[in-house]
Amino acid sequence: MHVRPACPGDAEALRAAVSRAGETAVFDDFGAPMLDVSAAGVREAAATADCSFLVESDGKPIGVALAHPDADGSEAELLALWVHPDHATDDVETTLLGNVARSLARDGVEAIRTTVPHDDPTSREFYRANGFNHKTSREGPAGTEIVFVAPVERLS
Repeated sequence: MHVRPACPGDAEALRAAVSRAGETAVFDDFGAPMLDVSAAGVREAAATADCSFLVESDGKPIGVALAHPDADGSEAELLALWVHPDHATDDVETTLLGNVARSLARDGVEAIRTTVPHDDPTSREFYRANGFNHKTSREGPAGTEIVFVAPVERLS
């Protein structure tokens, strides 16, 4: 398993990996397509995300994480976290979160935030198990959302 910063040139390989996994999009926490996995969509996302990492196995992408710091720089939003289903038990998610956290910490970010649907206990438990705490709840376009936050030092 090899972790490196993602770049626009990864677009086609990542699109193919997501497609081979039987998915058509990397979903955000609301279950809506967050990252268009067309080559152009992935290229654009990798180019505009301030913090993005790709995990490869045997030269093929098996995971990606994208994050973007808030304007004030104290927190960053985890925009996407995707791992190929065949590698769901390989700790790829924690590897990606750790790399994102270390990178953001170097830029002065103190915490990472993510939002999950209230009715998604699997996602809530995943983030809790990975050091995130409930910050607040709010009504969003898809219903009640729970905002989780974790200090970067807890994830790195």
